[in-house]
Amino acid sequence: MKPAVAEEYQQIDQMPWAPFPEALSKGGIRWKLLHVGPEMGAWTAYFGCPAGSAFNAHVHQGPGEYVLTKGRMDVRGGRDNGGDTAVAPGYGYESAGARHDLTNFPVDSEFYMSFLGPLVFINEDGSPIVAIGWKEVQGAWQAFLDSQASVKKAA
Repeated sequence: MKPAVAEEYQQIDQMPWAPFPEALSKGGIRWKLLHVGPEMGAWTAYFGCPAGSAFNAHVHQGPGEYVLTKGRMDVRGGRDNGGDTAVAPGYGYESAGARHDLTNFPVDSEFYMSFLGPLVFINEDGSPIVAIGWKEVQGAWQAFLDSQASVKKAA
């Protein structure tokens, strides 16, 4: 019999913030990886987004759900541009195939999001740049934790 996935708990306020890659965002977005679920291709993260920050254009390969816990998020350019404007506390669902040319944060904001499948970051013409799924975020998070441990050892 195959083993069941172990339960997990994360105390979010005690986790370090990692910088979200500038190649995928702008304006100093930070993140905390809460969970990866290889059996479902799932990953869950908490994001901190300073006023004026934004995620680069991307497509959701699978569905996702978010809870905006602080601030405001203009999804797909915001309500005034045909998208959605989320105001905390708010919930949103993103369907598989949802394209986000502009997701930005006009005020300091934070949100929790679970993804099923990768995000594919795209060029303006829709051609893919990179796919970011559970393996990639797990590797990036572990590299960040390892770098933090190296800094502590050196101090």
